[in-house]
Amino acid sequence: MVKYGMHIILASGSPRRIGMLHDMGIQPEILVPEVDEAVHLDLTPRQMVMCLALKKAQAAETLLKEEKRSARKALVIAADTVVYADRVIGKPESEEEAFDILRFLRGRMHTVYSGVCLVSDSLGIRRVFACETQVKFTNYTADDIRRYIATGEPMDKAGAYAIQGGFAPYVEYIIGPRDNVIGFPLGAIKDELNSFGIDFVKGERVLRKRSDHENKQ
Repeated sequence: MVKYGMHIILASGSPRRIGMLHDMGIQPEILVPEVDEAVHLDLTPRQMVMCLALKKAQAAETLLKEEKRSARKALVIAADTVVYADRVIGKPESEEEAFDILRFLRGRMHTVYSGVCLVSDSLGIRRVFACETQVKFTNYTADDIRRYIATGEPMDKAGAYAIQGGFAPYVEYIIGPRDNVIGFPLGAIKDELNSFGIDFVKGERVLRKRSDHENKQ
């Protein structure tokens, strides 16, 4: 294995994403670019999150160039997450909206989509992908919603809840990766980097075994 000697630039100020990297022993540089999050209305939720993740990564690259730095010796990671249940559900702008969202999601299935963009010139990586997880809520009460909103936790989260936080008791079941619901599908990110011969956790380039198809070429 060979150390790739580069640091991680996270194009996000999300405490959850930062914390998940810290839990892995990774101390990323935080870069929060301003991005116009307007997207074409004809996009599917999967296409939408990939488009926004790409925009964030490109904006981070622009910031680096303005600061006369380069992404060449770094891995830029950008992500975006939405909740979808008949419509795209983002972050609530008020407690009233948070209540309406959680009442709407009560007792039903919804889907969480996360888009991720990985960029590293030195590693030859420019990759955009998306993950999805289905989440089913219990039939909680209006009082349950009010108590949860009173904690302040829903206000900066897509769908107005945190599966890893105080709303966990109201999740009946999920289908798909849990880290995706938190808004940062680290398992999928590791797999994508591994396909490029990169061990994300160890920060090492690994030699991949050639596939039968590659050997025949």
